[in-house]
Amino acid sequence: MPGPDLQRRIGIDIGGTKIDAIVFDSKDQIIFEKRADTPRTYEAMVNAVAALVRDAGEGSVGIGAPGSAHPGTGIWRNANFTPANGKPMQRDLEAVIGRVIRIENDANCFALSEARDGAGAGFKTVAFYTLGTGLGGGLVVNGEIIRGANAEAAEFGHTGLPWMDEADWPPVPCFCGKAGCAEMYVSGTGLIKDYKRVVGQELSGPEIIAKARAGEPPAVAALKRLQIRFARICANLLNMVDPDVFVMGGGMSSLPELVEELPPLIARYTFSGEGQAKVVRAQHGGNSGVRGAARLWG
Repeated sequence: MPGPDLQRRIGIDIGGTKIDAIVFDSKDQIIFEKRADTPRTYEAMVNAVAALVRDAGEGSVGIGAPGSAHPGTGIWRNANFTPANGKPMQRDLEAVIGRVIRIENDANCFALSEARDGAGAGFKTVAFYTLGTGLGGGLVVNGEIIRGANAEAAEFGHTGLPWMDEADWPPVPCFCGKAGCAEMYVSGTGLIKDYKRVVGQELSGPEIIAKARAGEPPAVAALKRLQIRFARICANLLNMVDPDVFVMGGGMSSLPELVEELPPLIARYTFSGEGQAKVVRAQHGGNSGVRGAARLWG
């Protein structure tokens, strides 16, 4: 296969409902953008990505996708786009696109984008959280993604919720087959589950937040539990890695409770009880993933 043209860098972000594409030129200016719906089948998804690459033109191809490749076999796993699981996704995409590609977990692409030229630029160690329907993450040190020996580093959503108390018990079952995963408490899904468990009524995340803003006590309490749980998750990472900055992305990162108000709560749970966490909101928002995919080639 031909080597990539690094003067033009194509980024593709495969999401649950849409696939985004951009092209950076040699001056890091975006010169192409396009979006397509995410098909329901694996084969259709591969063809949709290939069509976007053809429309984008010449250049290196970096792809961000939910899940990750097994470091030994290259088989894709743990994707919420379930048709991709068990497939050799890089090999299949390269065969249809006709170029060498780089493919990476979508949260890692988010983290790379924000570390390179976003809210984490200029910091050595950047921890990134995606707060949406689920809880994802990425870790970038000196501008490089930390993947780990098993390509499972920074799966923050599938660490156990730390320092569980009576409000967290019993551990909530997770789709991964375990119970007590952080994602089941701190995410849009977690907020909905928590409110229903305590109040007995199932509402959407936006409905719960609206009720909290209106001062409804059960909703205010649910949002506070979400905030404290996230502070504990961040403090747990601070105690292990002590990142220079926490960058928050995803739909729920718009909440001040999960960004501006978080540092003093994190401090309570650090080893010293006074650890200073710098918490900022992602600069590129929903575009971070596709920008980071393009930056997989530098």
